Amino acid sequence: MAKPYELEISRLEETFRWASAADIGGLERAVKLAGLSALAAVGSGGSLTAAQALVALHHSYTGKPGIVQTPLEAVDAVFEASVSQWLLSAGGTNVDINAAAEALIEREHRQIAVICGRANSPITAICERHPFVDLLVFSPPAGRDGFLATNSLLAFSTLLARAYVSVFGDPSDWNEVFDLVAPLLDASSKPVLTWCAAADALWQRPTTIVLYGPATKVGATDIESKFTEAALGNVQLADYRNFAHGRHHWLAKREDQTSVLALVAEDDRELAKKTLRLIPKEVPVASLDIPGTGPAALIGSLLAALRVTGWAGQAREIDPGRPGVPEFGRKLYHLKLPKRERRGTAPRIEATAAAAIRRKTGESVHLLHEKNTLRFWQHAHADFVDRLEKKTFGAVVLDYDGTVVDTRERFEPARPEIAGELRRIADSDAILAIATGRGVSVRNDLRSVLPKKVWENVVVGYYNGAMIGSLADDSQPDGTDEVCPELKTLSDALAESHELAGSARQTNRRYQITLEPIRFMAENRLWDIAHQIVLQVGCADAIITRSSHSIDIVASGVSKKNVVRHLQDQVRGRDILTIGDRGKWPGNDYALLSTPMGLSVDEVSVDPSNCWNLAEPGQRGIAVTRMYLGALDSAEKGLRFRKGALL
Repeated sequence: MAKPYELEISRLEETFRWASAADIGGLERAVKLAGLSALAAVGSGGSLTAAQALVALHHSYTGKPGIVQTPLEAVDAVFEASVSQWLLSAGGTNVDINAAAEALIEREHRQIAVICGRANSPITAICERHPFVDLLVFSPPAGRDGFLATNSLLAFSTLLARAYVSVFGDPSDWNEVFDLVAPLLDASSKPVLTWCAAADALWQRPTTIVLYGPATKVGATDIESKFTEAALGNVQLADYRNFAHGRHHWLAKREDQTSVLALVAEDDRELAKKTLRLIPKEVPVASLDIPGTGPAALIGSLLAALRVTGWAGQAREIDPGRPGVPEFGRKLYHLKLPKRERRGTAPRIEATAAAAIRRKTGESVHLLHEKNTLRFWQHAHADFVDRLEKKTFGAVVLDYDGTVVDTRERFEPARPEIAGELRRIADSDAILAIATGRGVSVRNDLRSVLPKKVWENVVVGYYNGAMIGSLADDSQPDGTDEVCPELKTLSDALAESHELAGSARQTNRRYQITLEPIRFMAENRLWDIAHQIVLQVGCADAIITRSSHSIDIVASGVSKKNVVRHLQDQVRGRDILTIGDRGKWPGNDYALLSTPMGLSVDEVSVDPSNCWNLAEPGQRGIAVTRMYLGALDSAEKGLRFRKGALL
């Protein structure tokens, strides 16, 4: 694992150029989702610096708060489910980050994302068991880091900066960032040689105060991390103004033991100059100019930290890449995180039941026990499962996006494991039906995974149940873009909206108008604009629902529940099972899953009598769909759940 530090530093340019050209489509999609909420970034050691970079970018580009946490902090802190949780790990092997990943996945945050530098690692194996996790694997060309995080840290920070620039800014802005950073990658360039000469005066003092501004905090953080981990010296951190609030007093008492290193970006140049002029003359001061602002300054400060670490190591005759690890350090590294103690004295409840109740109520079983409402929800859960197990289903109706296909793969056919279950249902005595907000694209995808012999018996409700036909019917859906008279005025008003122009795509169908953001827009913003326009034109009968990727406005009487009504004559008194992912109002599966036998693979309604999510903790989406369908066995005149399969 140990490598000479200079060898690692020699590959920084290769790493930066690779990260500037790598495919980041998946990372961009994950960053776009993260932009809807606050974010918690989790890392250890050098990855904690990468977490700092992520939070800085998130706050700068989205205006939403972020918090940096170690795995120990992440396991102990419980945030609301809307907070995006990101975990960063170069190797994916350390016990702390893996324990944090398992704990956070079980809490089922709206987004869990993992950035890892190594495929086929323990953390990627954890993620692969939970397909809803955004697993983002980027393996830098320099390979694994040595003792300190170097190339992986630069790679992660660069990839994240590119993604935030692309999603929330102008993608062409990256060219300017690249041009500002590139000279800092060459050890013989004028900026780097100037840094080296300035820093030379620091190493005769055991303590270094590192001063920084908002744009260079990431670099300062990394200097502290590396100096401590490689035992290069004592480092104190302070931003330019916090230094004035008492921290300067260290120099009054220990100026002969202390030097000052200032990371100076464009935004804080004047403040830095005024601050450094007041430092006692006896104190060695090095001022490193960091070019640019925003991502350029962030990455530049990180490169300064990597360079400074190497120069300090040379001066103090310690190779930061091979400082040596004591035996007690190895033992410390392999200690396990303590499990979070549950508070309260609630009765022991099977984990899957506890997860189902938590999804329904938004509260832990311990809190429900304290409120004396736990027993009610236990009975409601048990009653629902009991009713499911006693029914024979004559039809199974599934939502499509988020249920049959992962929303990240919505333009691809169903995965083989899901397609196999669909074929099995279609071959049974029950009717397979799909209720979707989409049109002909779903018909084509279903035909690609289902044998032609069953097409006639598969029912598809297009455009949220506005048009219903068999999978074999080429005339359905009617793809006309002329809306019905009921929606015409609304359609025109939406098309004329200045706020929607350039930010949302409007697609008209006969009974449905779909709005999809074409650049980043907060989910609630598009929802609010649509509602405002509906109210302005007086289209009170229109129904507005949202999916994971769009807002659908449909004419009165249009509902996915129409598919259920369509099937009732065919099933001849047998029950109909409905499965979807957006069962919480105003999700577009709310009506579908409000039927007596509605199952969710994700969001649930507050109704205790239906729309439960019975997945094991830490699962949602297509993995749960597969579980539900796999638990259905053929029975006389339909399908039945195996006894105990849903517990």
